Amino acid sequence: MKVKARDFDKKFDGGVDISKHLDVKKAKRPEQEQKRVNVDFPVWMIQLLDKEAKRLGVPRQSIIKVWVAERLEKAS
Repeated sequence: MKVKARDFDKKFDGGVDISKHLDVKKAKRPEQEQKRVNVDFPVWMIQLLDKEAKRLGVPRQSIIKVWVAERLEKAS
């Protein structure tokens, strides 16, 4: 069921459930698309990453993503 943008906005602003008007299969999160990259780390670094990941109960990749994101936020 199609709805005009102004009607959609009015419903949304009024707290009406607008989920029936959304096609979530086509939804995209800008700037959140994933792209795989390969990075080589020295063995000592991998060992420390794995130790920290085990301590926190998360995968190594999660630690790397969070730490890189924190550093990038500080840099910008």
